[in-house]
Amino acid sequence: MINDACGIMKKLMRRLSRVRVNHSTQYSMLRSEASDPPADPTKRRSDVPEGHFPVYVGMDQTSTRRFIVSAELLRRPIFVELLNRSAQEYGYEQRGVLRIPINIVVFERVLESLRQGRDPSSLDELI
Repeated sequence: MINDACGIMKKLMRRLSRVRVNHSTQYSMLRSEASDPPADPTKRRSDVPEGHFPVYVGMDQTSTRRFIVSAELLRRPIFVELLNRSAQEYGYEQRGVLRIPINIVVFERVLESLRQGRDPSSLDELI
């Protein structure tokens, strides 16, 4: 499982290294916007600050929200669990935007928990 997580993180970091960013210090660990993914998911958006990456969260295409999250989250076990869910749902060769198939409210709970200094060991604690 650790090797799988390392592989996921390496692939994600390669993808993230190709994301164009704007420099800004006005960002927290999380930003979200209730918008649909871009029509062409391979196009890069310029509103992602350095050290962050976009992720689309939702159980289906009709209820998806875009979040901008800190790359620091990649070292958190709970976020690795989310990446594993994404890999199970969409495969390791997923192209375009990173999607995580989880309820938006649960994802917001994960982020809020991390922001408050708690590091939940699994999603079951937050559901």
